[in-house]
Amino acid sequence: MTQHGYEKGRLDLPFVGIATFGKNPYVQDWDAIDADVAVLGAPFDFGTQWRSGARFGPRGVREASTLFSFGHGGAYDHEDDVTYLPADGVKIVDLGDADIVHTDTGKSHANIEHGVRKILAAGAVPIVLGGDHSVNIPCINAFDDQEPIHIVQIDAHLDFVDERHGVRHGHGNPMRRAAEQDHVTGLTQLGIRNVSSTAKDGYDAAREMGSDIMSVRQFRAAGVEEVLRRIPEGARYYVTLDIDGFDPSIAPGTGTPSHGGFLYYEILELLDGLTKRGDIVGMDLVEVAPDYDRTGTTAILAAQILMNTIGRIMHNRSTA
Repeated sequence: MTQHGYEKGRLDLPFVGIATFGKNPYVQDWDAIDADVAVLGAPFDFGTQWRSGARFGPRGVREASTLFSFGHGGAYDHEDDVTYLPADGVKIVDLGDADIVHTDTGKSHANIEHGVRKILAAGAVPIVLGGDHSVNIPCINAFDDQEPIHIVQIDAHLDFVDERHGVRHGHGNPMRRAAEQDHVTGLTQLGIRNVSSTAKDGYDAAREMGSDIMSVRQFRAAGVEEVLRRIPEGARYYVTLDIDGFDPSIAPGTGTPSHGGFLYYEILELLDGLTKRGDIVGMDLVEVAPDYDRTGTTAILAAQILMNTIGRIMHNRSTA
């Protein structure tokens, strides 16, 4: 039975020690990854079109994640009557950050891709902390020698721009680049709303290339169970979660906030459903910009949704 962390002789409160993700072990040698889940920072924000600052997202989310590291031997959820992330059953490590070369998008993206490939080679689930949404491009590229994946995007913006003035790898392009990949079987794009960064021709192209697009209002009208039925069953899912998919009333700390977004339980129930309908094999969470997050609420939300998703991935794999 998992022991309480207090029994190791330290209280080890959240504000004590090094702020790795969830205060899990740091692994510097990427050829020695032995874990179920590996967290990689991608502090790159040169792809932004308005407010930068997401380069500090990985640090902000890691610090916030210490709130959920009280050492209880797991996280008991009384609604589900399940202890998620038992210390003796799930191993999470933090690999630190991919190296970012300022002004060099190609090299920075290549370094992120290298990190994700190392995680996959070790048989672990990659959890990538952005960074702007362009970091999804190298993440998806890293799956090219894996079994096919279906992408589930949670976002305010479609991010399906093909090219503007030669830019093909900014934070408005990732879903277009993903749809072009042979190992991507389709996209489900949820939360898309209001004035988007993608013009009508981008929406037309997305649907022609197999995307299922829903706004927040359409999502709520359908309900979580109906939305899940629209997503291919039994697939390998890659989840890309832009924090601006949430409403700025609970997630103000982002470069491009958009009102009318999701609330916490809507997304938790969706992600929980995905872990039962198929298998989440990778995830990135992007666009947290701590400079605009005055109370830390956004980073805490990001850490909380990641912790809960990881817990449900591992629990539902073990009970499948």
